[in-house]
Amino acid sequence: MHSSILLTAALGAMSVIAAPTYPSLNTHAAEPGALDTVSEYFNMLATKVQESRQMAVAPVCDLSTVQMPEAPTPLPAVSEGLTLKHVAVGRGTQNYTCDTTNATAAPVAIGAMATLFNASCLISTYPDLTNMITRMALKFDLSAEETKLGPSNLAISGQHYFTNMTTPFFNLDRPNLQLGEAPCQKLNATSAPTDAAKGPDGASAVPWLKLSTRAGATGDLQEVYRVETAGGSAPATCAGMPATFEVQYSAQ
Repeated sequence: MHSSILLTAALGAMSVIAAPTYPSLNTHAAEPGALDTVSEYFNMLATKVQESRQMAVAPVCDLSTVQMPEAPTPLPAVSEGLTLKHVAVGRGTQNYTCDTTNATAAPVAIGAMATLFNASCLISTYPDLTNMITRMALKFDLSAEETKLGPSNLAISGQHYFTNMTTPFFNLDRPNLQLGEAPCQKLNATSAPTDAAKGPDGASAVPWLKLSTRAGATGDLQEVYRVETAGGSAPATCAGMPATFEVQYSAQ
């Protein structure tokens, strides 16, 4: 009997974060021009979900039916013997620094922070919403305290941040959903599809990733994939940019 577990979640770039302050969503403040995306998402969801409150509790859906999305150049396959434990939608920021004395310098990634929302039941039951949900999540700003991902009612299942320059960390231990903690290292990356959603500022989608857990992981978590990304990429150069800045993104 295999005890290994696969986790699907959101991931950022590399940074040092001592005391993370997690972004939260203002679900009443959709960005201008977001109505088409939001309406399309909820029109699809309205035909499928009778009780949206099911999304706010521990997943009871059949995750064995979930298929890994594929980028134009696919990520390496899930390691043999692993099974899917959780699907999360991450909403937060990719963080960068710039050399303000050199306008031609490229921004340097220094981390990411995201709140993770439980999408296990939604994705396993309605797979045609897989791509749409990250597009929808990106349409709400990050200013006010929220405990669910918009009116879709997805409850928080964890937080994502970095513990040092090479260790992205996923904390998935919540009072109502103890899934474990996963310090990770990057194994592989691939470009997002060309039609991936851009951020509010026009930023293109960050790459898709495969990670493995490091020593200290709990809950039998062994692998993490970041897929279906939207936004988050830095501009090509530091021209006109401050010394530090954030770019909004979402991902699964």
